[in-house]
Amino acid sequence: MSAVLVTGADGFVGSAVAEALRAAGHRVQPVVRALRPESSTDARAVGDISASVAWPSLLKGIEVVVHCAGRAHVLREEAAEPLEAFRTVNRDASVTLARAAAGSGVRRFIFLSSIGVLGGETGARPFRADDPVEPHSAYAVAKAEAEAGLASIAAETGMELVVIRPPLVLGRGAKGNLGALANVMRKGVLLPFGRVTSNRRDLVSLETLADLISICVDHPTAAGQTFLVADGAPLSTRGIVERIATLEGLRPHFLPVPPALLGAGLRLLGRGALASQLLGNLEVDIAPTRERLGWSPPPLSRG
Repeated sequence: MSAVLVTGADGFVGSAVAEALRAAGHRVQPVVRALRPESSTDARAVGDISASVAWPSLLKGIEVVVHCAGRAHVLREEAAEPLEAFRTVNRDASVTLARAAAGSGVRRFIFLSSIGVLGGETGARPFRADDPVEPHSAYAVAKAEAEAGLASIAAETGMELVVIRPPLVLGRGAKGNLGALANVMRKGVLLPFGRVTSNRRDLVSLETLADLISICVDHPTAAGQTFLVADGAPLSTRGIVERIATLEGLRPHFLPVPPALLGAGLRLLGRGALASQLLGNLEVDIAPTRERLGWSPPPLSRG
């Protein structure tokens, strides 16, 4: 079993990853922004993740780093330069951590990236891990640049790099747009997605993502690879809402708005990107992930 440092270990994804690693028998060093009453007794606080964090003291004896921390789920952007804000945290701080890890003798660095580095929508076929990088947002640009920087460090130092690109992560208490949908349902708002049933969007459950990361900590064929991950059962937008409702114990209320009308209305309001997210397809091909690792999404994730 390995000694694993997990950044963002008190976050939505990071806490599930830390729990899965402990269950697998690994020794986990949680790194968090700030200590809270519910923080584990061995958690170490580093403040905001930035290029100025003093990592070497935290990396002593660490064999694997799982980097989950980052700037994400910004529903109301307040930064004057959003791209630079994402770069500072998601690119520069990641590169700084990776260099410190390589200098401390860390064997493997697992980076939680995003399917968004490949784009925001799929066409005739699902995304594949070897598709050209075409990030569709400031967040995705910073993640793509981080991937490139980490690959350079791995090539220079011999530290093993594993990149995982998830779509939206689904679970109770989900953040970002999925969390916003849950909050809207709690208020009893009518949702105009009653007829948005023919698009196909892959999501990944928190359990699936944490399980894959746990596998990648020690799997010999994971080194140097980029993996796509999903639950393996694409959902329509209405299906996503119903799945969230089930997880949160809510009851959605739908309006039967034709998708074409919904899309036209959003575009007239200047929300074309949102229209693509709600009405378009985003599918990912996880067959290479399954084959290389001998892995499948846990059954619970398909429920």
